[in-house]
Amino acid sequence: MPKVTAVRLRLAGNNGYYDPEEYNIHIGDKVIVETDRGEEVGEVTIPVIEVSDEKLKEPLKKIERLCTKEDLSQYAENKRLEAEAYAICKDKIKHHGLDMKLIRADYTFDRRKLTFYFSAEGRVDFRALVKDLAQEFRTRIELRQIGVRDETRILGGLGVCGRPLCCRTFLTDFSPVSIKMAKEQNLSLNPTKISGVCGRLMCCLNNEEEAYEYLNRQMPRRGDLAVTATGEQGTVYNVNILRQKVAVLFEKNDVKEVKEFDVGDLTCTPKKYRKQEEARLAEEKAKRDEEAAAAAWEQEKQEEKQPKPENRENRENHDSHENHENHRNDHRNNGHGGNNRGRRNGGYNKNRRNNDHRNGGHKGEGGHDRSVKNGGYSSGYAHTNKDSNGTD
Repeated sequence: MPKVTAVRLRLAGNNGYYDPEEYNIHIGDKVIVETDRGEEVGEVTIPVIEVSDEKLKEPLKKIERLCTKEDLSQYAENKRLEAEAYAICKDKIKHHGLDMKLIRADYTFDRRKLTFYFSAEGRVDFRALVKDLAQEFRTRIELRQIGVRDETRILGGLGVCGRPLCCRTFLTDFSPVSIKMAKEQNLSLNPTKISGVCGRLMCCLNNEEEAYEYLNRQMPRRGDLAVTATGEQGTVYNVNILRQKVAVLFEKNDVKEVKEFDVGDLTCTPKKYRKQEEARLAEEKAKRDEEAAAAAWEQEKQEEKQPKPENRENRENHDSHENHENHRNDHRNNGHGGNNRGRRNGGYNKNRRNNDHRNGGHKGEGGHDRSVKNGGYSSGYAHTNKDSNGTD
């Protein structure tokens, strides 16, 4: 495998692989390399390592040499000339009335080319400006329009985290960042909170996207159906992705309660399948209730078949009730109850009176004398005469 090292050509520039040759190179060393623009000064960012041929997309370029004192002096002089060229170009832009913002002037190491970086909202006709700059510096002039992200990377600054901008320090290229990444990380969609210094979405959203995608595979969404280990049903109210916690909302008798569970302790169903799952759980619950009711009825039936032990109090009450019934029966047999209403010590018997009356005794023994006084006749006398007349 070939040995390579990475060199950053300009401040906040891209890293490129180069062949270290036989030089003893360390991180931070200044080297002279050959580029499409000519010779340039670069800084070593990665020590000498071995890589596979698959990772090398282009043939390796060689490192010309390590920077000497003369090279470093010329490099410092180029920086001074770049500052002067920046001021001159800014005056020329104002003179021509062009709507463009100058960002930086950059010389190649051999000063054969001077590049001006600027930003603008639209296209700018700077042909007249290029002619004036070529006459002023007597070298090859290039004006390059860049975007707001490249502008921020060149100018630098501090992010909302308080640290230097990622694009200024270690990022080599800009990866696409979308609003979906902010949603995946459960961040506020307020533009002022998820935007960087450049006004675009923060690049650090892309740094943690892979980790959040892995964690989100195990997490439910808000509104999903959640079932606990004890069978309670609720609705996912909120999720904490990093802690892997789920807040579940329970509603019972118009009372709402929120509880927090580990995601592993819940069985969650997506919102679009919630109705089907609720119907299935309700059917299972009804089946369990029916089985419990049948088991309770069977147990009650078995208990009824078994003889119940009588305690002492129940036995005494039963004996007392039997004695009372016997007393009542004796009382009836002695003529003190039922239809026998005769009285003791000289009272008369109603049943006996009725029997005597039916037998026709009107005045005899136990009879009732119904004769009419003062000229009346006796019923018994009339009956006797009738019988005698009949015999005559």
